[in-house]
Amino acid sequence: MPDTIGGLPLHPLVVHAAVVLLPLCALGLIVLVFVPKWRRTYGWLVIGGLAVSVVFAWVAKETGENLANVVGLPSEHAEWGDRLVPISALLFVVAAIWFWFARKGTTGAASTLLNIAGIALALLTIGVTVLVGHSGAEAAWKAKYAAATQPLPAATAAASPAASSAGTAAAGAITMADVAKHASASDCWSAVSGNVYDLTQWISQHPGGSGPIVGMCGKDGTAGFEGQHAGQGRPAQELATFLVGPLG
Repeated sequence: MPDTIGGLPLHPLVVHAAVVLLPLCALGLIVLVFVPKWRRTYGWLVIGGLAVSVVFAWVAKETGENLANVVGLPSEHAEWGDRLVPISALLFVVAAIWFWFARKGTTGAASTLLNIAGIALALLTIGVTVLVGHSGAEAAWKAKYAAATQPLPAATAAASPAASSAGTAAAGAITMADVAKHASASDCWSAVSGNVYDLTQWISQHPGGSGPIVGMCGKDGTAGFEGQHAGQGRPAQELATFLVGPLG
C-alpha cells in the first residue's frame, strides 16, 4: 500500500473520507429505520456507502501506522482509529442484515431488535468517528495554534514596525531554514512549540525507537511530540535538556 499520493501523506486524505462518509451513512441508516418509504430508493446507497466506509477506515488505520513511523505517533488518535475499524465493520454487517429483512417486509421481535441494534451501532459509530477526527485535529493543530496565538514578549512587541513588516527575526533567533539544515540522524534539530532542540544524541536513547525522532529532524515536530506526550512531565523535562534556543 502506498504511503503517499501526489507527494502528500495518504493518511490524512483517507481519514477525511472516512470521517465524512461514515457519519453520513450512519445517519442515513437511522433515517431509513424511521422512514420505511425511503428504504427501496436509498437503502442500497446507504449499505454501499457503509461498505466503502469500512474500507476507508481500514486504509486510514494502516496508513496512519506508517505515517507514525515518520512523524511520531499521536497515541489517542491511533487508539480511536483502531476502535473505529471493527465498529464500522459491525455496523455494516448489522445494517446489511437489517436491510435484507426490511426488503422482505419482516415484522415482529426480530425486526424490532434489528432496528434497535442498527440505531445503537449507528450512534456509536458517529461518536467514535467524531473522537477520531477531533483527536487527530488536536494532535496536528493544538500546539501550533497555541504557539501562534501566544502573546509576543514585550521586547519583540516593542520592535520597530519597519523591522516587523520586513519579517526580520530577533537577533540570535533560529529560523526554520536553520533547522532544515540539520535534517539527518547524525545532525538532528527539530522545532517543538516555538523552541529548537538538538535531538541527535536522543535518537539512540528514545524508548519508543529511533523512527519517531528521525522523522522530526529538520522540521517542526510539535504535532508528533504533543500527540504522543501532551501533558506528560517527564518527556517535557527530557526534551528541555536538548534546548538550542528559541525559534524566530
